[in-house]
Amino acid sequence: MTRRHVWRLARRPAGSIVADDFQFGSEPIPELSDGQFLFRVRYLSLDPAQRVFIGDQEQFLPPVELGAPMCGLVVGIVEESKKEGMAVGTVLSGAGEWADYTVSDGSGLTELPAFTGLSLAETFGTFSLVGPTAYFGLLDVTRPQPGETLVVSAAAGGVGQIVGQLGKLKGCRVIGIAGGPEKGAFVTEQLGFDACIDYKSVNVGEALDYLAPEGVDIYFEQVGGPIRNAVMERMKMFGRVSLCGIISEYNAVDADAQPSFWWTIMMRRLTIRGFIFDDYRARFPEAVENLATWMQGGYLTTRQDIRQGLENAVSSLQDLYSGRNFGKLLLEVTR
Repeated sequence: MTRRHVWRLARRPAGSIVADDFQFGSEPIPELSDGQFLFRVRYLSLDPAQRVFIGDQEQFLPPVELGAPMCGLVVGIVEESKKEGMAVGTVLSGAGEWADYTVSDGSGLTELPAFTGLSLAETFGTFSLVGPTAYFGLLDVTRPQPGETLVVSAAAGGVGQIVGQLGKLKGCRVIGIAGGPEKGAFVTEQLGFDACIDYKSVNVGEALDYLAPEGVDIYFEQVGGPIRNAVMERMKMFGRVSLCGIISEYNAVDADAQPSFWWTIMMRRLTIRGFIFDDYRARFPEAVENLATWMQGGYLTTRQDIRQGLENAVSSLQDLYSGRNFGKLLLEVTR
């Protein structure tokens, strides 16, 4: 293998991502130096935060530079190695480039353990990001109690599907919000949510009035916009909100004015906490161990939406922001 394929950031998007924001090309793979290895990418994780990484707004990591390879979470295999202690065949995951092959010194990558009964896609798709995000965002941030009502937006997505199941394990009544009857059926029939609101066909607020007439104790927020407003208006006294994302607003150029909920927050004594997965990096092994035990025991199910081909990375990412994914979105780069 002497050449690789890679996506580079051509310009910062203005609003929704378009194909011309990136450039796809082929280039030579550098020769390995001592302390380096050749890494073949198997799967690329497509996540909402990638829209943030290519913008110029406040964020928790330096933005991708223009002309630089697009970045994301990857999993792959060591193909050649000149790094002591890094054996050929080792499976690694972590921060990487949108490419089929990369030369690395191992920075940002760690060995991904194998779990009996779980495929590489399930292991990477669950434990690299969405599982710990759901685990800490629900259990640490909101501390659910038996009998409480939990509402989860983007319920059929990578994080939401796990949040709802963890809520059920903790004895909560769980209401999901997702788009379309297929996702709704998946959330209730396969994941065990008590109900799911199809925001594409019904009024979310009216549905919540019927499903949770006494109000909402916990809201796991990922979408922003009118859905967030509808749930916030129905929060109980001393409710808790875990703010994980606002995907509906990431592509906004001139965001629509939203009603201020600061008065509601004060009058209802709400606790709202924003967080990012990196806040809990030191405790990831705890989350992985518990999540894996629940998955292997049949108490937790995850669904991956696996797309094919590195050349389809941008179109697949566009699907993420329009809700056309169904489960944790992964791109299979090589086999």
